Amino acid sequence: MATIRVPTQFGVLSVTAEGEAIVRVTWDAQAEGEQSALLREAAAQIAAYDAGRLICFDLPLRVEGTAFQCAVCDAMAAIPFGEIRTYGDIAAELGAPARAVGGACGGNPIPVLIPCHRVMGAGGRLTGFSGAGGVETKLALLRHEGAGGFLI
Repeated sequence: MATIRVPTQFGVLSVTAEGEAIVRVTWDAQAEGEQSALLREAAAQIAAYDAGRLICFDLPLRVEGTAFQCAVCDAMAAIPFGEIRTYGDIAAELGAPARAVGGACGGNPIPVLIPCHRVMGAGGRLTGFSGAGGVETKLALLRHEGAGGFLI
């Protein structure tokens, strides 16, 4: 595994790859290992997203988790840039309880690239965020994507 650090307006994102896939994004971890072409491409795409030049990531991702965790991550990845869904929306799609979806969202190992920040509580209520800065970072990501207007 190798990790690259990418400075953004949302904090320093640390992207970890294993083999030919991104497996984790965290905030402010140390860079380590060989900086592969995949990690350099991830850094370039994140920088373009941060600058407002990219709305859809095109990177190989691998979620290491249960089948349910993977299904929730797939559902989150399908939410278009600038749009939101609720835990209930995803729960209805998967035939699962909204609370379980919330837990899986909170366990998303690849935030930002898999946009858990686009998932809200019932009625579009702003809820927590597992990334550094918590709900303030979630709000910043939503505003960056033009989805923050509903909060004002």
